[in-house]
Amino acid sequence: MDRIENHPILGETPKRKKVTFTYNGKILEGYEGEPIATALKAAGVMVHRYTAKTHEPRGVFCAIGRCTDCVMIVDGKPNIRTCITPLKTGMVVQTQYGVLEAPQM
Repeated sequence: MDRIENHPILGETPKRKKVTFTYNGKILEGYEGEPIATALKAAGVMVHRYTAKTHEPRGVFCAIGRCTDCVMIVDGKPNIRTCITPLKTGMVVQTQYGVLEAPQM
């Protein structure tokens, strides 16, 4: 996983509990309490949703919960801002297509 373990200003990252969660049916690992978006980025996931009208991919943009580019379906609820939502064990995370969980053809 790609993670900053020792930041020049913030210092060392404290040890955390590893948890598993599901992303589009695939089991991934992350650290409990970190933003869902961080765990996804560490696993190489960059696209979180596709826009409703033009089906363009979106991912993390602001990373502070102000925009909606990182929204995904989390535990069955759409429009969850993954950049500010803490990861918990067993979460089910899905790519969001507009406001749905499957692309419209």
